Amino acid sequence: MAPFGDEAWYWQESRHLAWGYSDLPPLTAWMIAAGEAVFGHGVLAMRAPFLVLGALLPFVIVRIGRRVSGAADGWIAGLLVLALPLLGTLGIFALPDVPLTFVSALALDAVERAARTQRLRDWTLLGLALALAWLAHYRAAMLLAAGLAFFTLTPRGRTLWRDPGLWLALAILCLGIVPAIVFNATHAWAALDFQLVQRNPWRFHADALVQPLEQALVCTPLFYLMLLWALWRVVLKAVRPERSAEGAKSKGAGVSTSFAARTTLNANGSENAPWDLFACGAAVPIVAYFALGLFADDTHFRAHWPLPGYLPLLIVLPMLLRQSKIVAGFRITAFGLLAGGCLLAFAYLGMAAIPGGADFLSRMKAFPQQFVGWREAAAETRTLLAQPRFADSIVVADNFMLAAELDFALDGRRPVYSLDHPINGKHGRAPQLAIWGRDEADLHALAGGHPVLLVVEPGARRERERAAWLDTLCSRVGNLAPIARLDAYDGRKRYRWYSGLVKASAEIKSNPDCITAKP
Repeated sequence: MAPFGDEAWYWQESRHLAWGYSDLPPLTAWMIAAGEAVFGHGVLAMRAPFLVLGALLPFVIVRIGRRVSGAADGWIAGLLVLALPLLGTLGIFALPDVPLTFVSALALDAVERAARTQRLRDWTLLGLALALAWLAHYRAAMLLAAGLAFFTLTPRGRTLWRDPGLWLALAILCLGIVPAIVFNATHAWAALDFQLVQRNPWRFHADALVQPLEQALVCTPLFYLMLLWALWRVVLKAVRPERSAEGAKSKGAGVSTSFAARTTLNANGSENAPWDLFACGAAVPIVAYFALGLFADDTHFRAHWPLPGYLPLLIVLPMLLRQSKIVAGFRITAFGLLAGGCLLAFAYLGMAAIPGGADFLSRMKAFPQQFVGWREAAAETRTLLAQPRFADSIVVADNFMLAAELDFALDGRRPVYSLDHPINGKHGRAPQLAIWGRDEADLHALAGGHPVLLVVEPGARRERERAAWLDTLCSRVGNLAPIARLDAYDGRKRYRWYSGLVKASAEIKSNPDCITAKP
């Protein structure tokens, strides 16, 4: 599959390595740069590090599961990670949620061992994992919130404040925050302004009450109910310490089953799940993201936000099912739908990647809007640039996503500018374009009269807004003339190409008589 808009943007960031960017910390760009440094420019090279992390994630969960509930349950937990659609497809795309979810699992592994053994190496690994989380995404703050709940609300957690290892871990994680602070302090706090202010209305919107339904859809309905049941059971075990029959027999041998220990004993007498830690690690992200979603961003895709909260539940779910009286028919149906949902996700992405697949999905009312059309637009652009009259033209796209796609297709061999499209600000990319000198202001700062090849994607705006946007193009680029058009996938993906001239800043004005930019 061609890289979709966000992926291509992160690739652009990888060509401008820095301490941070207007939308994200630097780890995603660094990983893409590493992939292309090893394998050269290309889609697979860009995604290679993310594929590796996505493949390793189930083994981290297996490692934790084997330790807390036995080998069989550990391997089942790893299989559940592969089957959950959002986790099973993790790593297919070069997105920040891949390293964030992976290091969330590493942090869970490290803190479980550190809280139990108080070994310095475990605290060190915890600090490193949290530092990497901060380098991946600002949502690493939710991991800190979950950890804070464990270390303040549970008796076992409160005793760990006296352990020097915890303070070492906190010191190390602060190193991961430094790049974000450096970038924001030197760029008017642009990234934090976008993440905390611009993208969030911070007022209640009732439509967000459908979040559980969204999660049920992406997790498959019956398995989502099973996850909620597991969350309830984990929290219940954390606030009501239980002892198995074996644990009760072991009481005289000095095995602790107090509230502070928060463990049960399995049939082999080994330590079982740390319910207090897993309750905090699961409940805080799941509940907090639901609550924040009622007031925060309601325009961007966010179904992946609670993923770190599902990891502890997947670890203990096999053990909880063994101890429960849930009927076999429900389990079989839930797991069958789960596997089917994951296969459906892969089939959907596969159909979007093969010739004719997107047309089929379009007929099924499931058109993969974000994943197709880029290659066709890039091919037409390359064809036009090969013509002598466009050899010296400046390539300009009308929005940042299209600009990033064209830049990726051209392998960064010539600069691609972006007009000041509304979605540039909506996605927090407008400040970064200005930093790179690739926005509309920098275009107009060039010598007036320079030839331009303008590529327009009308579908990037809503239907009712397209005509007004196209009418503004004549005031942005001079002497516009249509030269090519592409209507792909039954017109669902449309592109327009225009020749023109760079307007100097003083020449920018409305031209009501211009009609060449209209579709």
